[in-house]
Amino acid sequence: MPIADARTKRILTTHVGSLPRPAALSEIMVARMDKRPVEAAVFEGAVRKAVVYCVAWQIGLGLDVISDGEQSKTGFFAYLHERLGGTRPRSAGAKGREHTKEVDAFPEFYAAGHSGTQPAGSECVGPLQYTGQAILQRDLENLKIALQGKSPVDVFIPCASVGTVEGAVVDMHYNNEEAFLEAVCETMRVEYEAIVAAGFSIQLDDPRLAMHYMLNPSMTVEEARNWAWRRVEAMNHSIRNIPSNRVRHHTCYGINMGPRTHDLEMKHLTDVILAINADYYSFEFGNPRHEHEWNIWEGVKIPEAKMLLPGVITHATVLVEHPELIAQRICKFADVVGAQHVMASTDCGFASTPRAVPEVHPTIVEAKFKSLVEGAKLASQKLF
Repeated sequence: MPIADARTKRILTTHVGSLPRPAALSEIMVARMDKRPVEAAVFEGAVRKAVVYCVAWQIGLGLDVISDGEQSKTGFFAYLHERLGGTRPRSAGAKGREHTKEVDAFPEFYAAGHSGTQPAGSECVGPLQYTGQAILQRDLENLKIALQGKSPVDVFIPCASVGTVEGAVVDMHYNNEEAFLEAVCETMRVEYEAIVAAGFSIQLDDPRLAMHYMLNPSMTVEEARNWAWRRVEAMNHSIRNIPSNRVRHHTCYGINMGPRTHDLEMKHLTDVILAINADYYSFEFGNPRHEHEWNIWEGVKIPEAKMLLPGVITHATVLVEHPELIAQRICKFADVVGAQHVMASTDCGFASTPRAVPEVHPTIVEAKFKSLVEGAKLASQKLF
């Protein structure tokens, strides 16, 4: 049943995309990251097995709109390091961002090892081009195999947004912000359009849209908004050939179990987000720093086809949210924008790099998803 029909009957459920990997796959991925020899067939077989299991697991839990769990990817933007021509790993000794509003406000907390910055990433040293067609094709084939005999409401594949790529790749070739942004748009357009042509939706993973303010210690809210507006223009340019009903947009504040006192408030982003040519908007709501923000949507006109995907469970705590709490969160949004405009989701993904110790253990992720599905059922009984 298409989303347009299903959303008039109940609250649909989804998530942000990244899901825990099997330990065996993580070990193989770490070996590849460390340049240790791994047979291609071994890696590809492990990924395919993981995708098949991940799809069945999501459907078994009762999730409506699912993904491949990003099982083949080393990170939500790190995966691009092997798909972008004209780039190379950053030079030896190059450092990532060391100062942010959050790190500077709580230096003792972040000095203890908590994540508060971003890795250095790659360098653009020549004309940017998409060279990952073969890798992408394997991802598409794995997902199609995993879906055989199954019929979720919809299936999406997460992709790094234009703003994410711009932030993860240091430009040392174009030496011009606009020229580099245009190159990123045209390069990522190849991935976006190939996924949609294969029959799936895309999700533009765009944490930087919300995080840019926090990442830059001297930046004002107005400067952050101006920066965001330009990235939305670029994003829309990159998806110009894709119908909005095949596009999801996700922004968040990163995998940061920290104080989060410098997150840009959603009231500064609603108009920016709604300008994106997507029908589905995913954002954080399930953690204490943002749970009050449902009421800012009062009076905001949501076009008929569009849906909000507020996070009603969060990656920012290992506490498992009660189904009644989740139902209450859903109903708050439904009361201000209409139940047909709400899909229950997560704040962020639940798997960072395969080398990292999971912030939320896979058994807890499963418990959270069970609560998400049950909470959506409770909300549906009240709303429909």
